[in-house]
Amino acid sequence: METRKSKFSDPILQRLVDYLCATQTGDRKSISHADSSINELVREVAAPLRKAAVLIPVTRSGPNTASQIVLTVRSENLKSHAGQISLPGGTREDHDSDDIETALRESEEEIGLKPEDVEVLGQLGEIAVPSGFCVTPIIGLVDSGLSLTPCPIEVAAIFQVPLELLLNPASYSSSMMTFNQIPRKILELTYGEYRIWGVTAAILYHLAREVESFKQDSCEQKE
Repeated sequence: METRKSKFSDPILQRLVDYLCATQTGDRKSISHADSSINELVREVAAPLRKAAVLIPVTRSGPNTASQIVLTVRSENLKSHAGQISLPGGTREDHDSDDIETALRESEEEIGLKPEDVEVLGQLGEIAVPSGFCVTPIIGLVDSGLSLTPCPIEVAAIFQVPLELLLNPASYSSSMMTFNQIPRKILELTYGEYRIWGVTAAILYHLAREVESFKQDSCEQKE
């Protein structure tokens, strides 16, 4: 992939690309929740987990622009997770060939991001959630300044957060929330008026930790 041989002005984006270059073979580390009891809760779900995928859209950096990650605010009309911050994505359909196709199809439906405008860089391990889904995050590179349009049925707003902030593990803090009448620990991050928490925060924090601890091997050595 040509991007992997490119050099970016944003060092955070470069480190992310190098990390993905070196980690797309072999088993990928599963993503855990901040509260181990949630991981146990998922393991106790009797029915098979449904497959789902989300896209982590990262904008290309330029001479005067740092990279961002595109996020959405879910519509208040949705039955689940209404009003929460989310990555574009959704349930895998029978006609989807793989998780990448699911993430790209759902992203086009939710925010008008065309699949041909996404350069897929790689994917992370899965995260299982108590609602009965097993979610695979796909990471893709997109041009900054793309015109994105929210589908009002699913998405109330689209916004972007600096990649440097989201890939800094110190940006995240722990808090408590009640789930099934039991207090549980979650991760969260606040950016302006937006509170990023739950599964979205767990995915992004996992990525931040992985990139931070990555021992930088050159892509040339991996090819």
